[in-house]
Amino acid sequence: MEVASLYRRVLPSPPAVEFASAEGKRLFAEALQGGTMEGFFNLISYFQTQSEPAFCGLASLSVVLNALAIDPGRPWKGPWRWFDESMLDCCEPLHKVKAEGITFGKVVCLAHCAGARVQSFRADQTTIHDFRAHLTRCASSQDCHLISSYHRSPFKQTGTGHFSPIGGYHAEKDMALILDVARFKYPPHWVPLTLLWDAMNTTDEATGLLRGFMLVSRRSSAPSLLYTVSCGHGSWKSMAKYCVEDVPNLLKDENLDNVTTLLSRLVESLPANAGDLIKCVIEVRRKEEGESSLSKEEKERLFLKEKVLQQIRDTDLFRVVHELQYPKGLCGSCSSSSDEDSLAEIAATVCCQGAAFLSGTVVSKGNEQGVDLLLPTSSSKTSLCNSNLRSKIVKYPSSTDVLTVLLLVLQPNTWLGIKDENVKAEFQSLVSTDNLPDLLKQEILHLRRQLHYLAGCKGQEACQEPPSP
Repeated sequence: MEVASLYRRVLPSPPAVEFASAEGKRLFAEALQGGTMEGFFNLISYFQTQSEPAFCGLASLSVVLNALAIDPGRPWKGPWRWFDESMLDCCEPLHKVKAEGITFGKVVCLAHCAGARVQSFRADQTTIHDFRAHLTRCASSQDCHLISSYHRSPFKQTGTGHFSPIGGYHAEKDMALILDVARFKYPPHWVPLTLLWDAMNTTDEATGLLRGFMLVSRRSSAPSLLYTVSCGHGSWKSMAKYCVEDVPNLLKDENLDNVTTLLSRLVESLPANAGDLIKCVIEVRRKEEGESSLSKEEKERLFLKEKVLQQIRDTDLFRVVHELQYPKGLCGSCSSSSDEDSLAEIAATVCCQGAAFLSGTVVSKGNEQGVDLLLPTSSSKTSLCNSNLRSKIVKYPSSTDVLTVLLLVLQPNTWLGIKDENVKAEFQSLVSTDNLPDLLKQEILHLRRQLHYLAGCKGQEACQEPPSP
């Protein structure tokens, strides 16, 4: 049935005060003078309207991530790396968010997966006094932003649950500025903080849990260089079952008397779509002026990416996994990068987003944005079966690289169920991050955090920051 169209809603006032009204401007000027509008300018610089009626959580997070200048590490469109709602699919498929909306826990999960530092609080985990203190701190800084999950009814607004960033705080009047991402409905507006607390202290019918707020800030290091976790194909569900149920049951087998047998069983029992969970993020671009050479920034990123990839290949775990995948004498079946015709096939097998590769020669993709791919430059055949892996730099991620990373990012307590103590000690040594180079260790720990929240934040978790590994 066709629904009558609408053009905006009249903002109920009171209790809200429209930002652009005379009173709203006065509140802004006073709060600015009081120093609690510091985060406003970054937020408003990257503010956006939600592109779908149910995308309020994605739009709020996208605004905050861009305001914090967090690099997503992968292109949005053309050569540009930029957070957009369409890129926030780590914890919930976009088609499901479009149809049903998103829960508080999933937005927290998305923020973690995007590489931000997050503290989340449901209304029953904190107090209004703590909320006021957190808001005052964030509003007085450019390094932290607060996203509120609330119900519209206490403000006499139409609709139900909603997400929006809080743009500032007026301490004397005890009022918060909601930068409503549903700008097609309501403009930004000031509300009494006590009423905002009441709006957050409501139950989300989808989870049976109270709403709340989250504090989002930057991490001290870049989130990732080569890989990211994705649930675009729903692979995380089968992988969560694999990690939580299948692996512990597999490790109960007393016949796992050596590492090779253990690894064989682990690989054999992997879900068919396990490779979709760990995605390669290795696109690079030309100078914005359209020149064929890479910019200094891109050369530095490329160097770090190649360094991480080589560090993966230098691990003992990679060697063992490689020998398991390509036993001696079976090298004839291994893939080779002797010509460019094989690149599409390689792209399909190593799960690389955008079919982009790390190596030496810049080749234009042929589109108007001028995104480039870096293709292998060696004229000789570069086989993954090369026995001297440590001295051979293969500059695109292989399935062995992805599988090695996948084993490294699983939580350390996953392996506590191994019955044979000698095998357990040897395997724990292979998957330990203790002796990894710093660059690779940060990559693995970031992915481990992503996987932790992806598996645990199902709208039914507090999703708090875990202890540092």
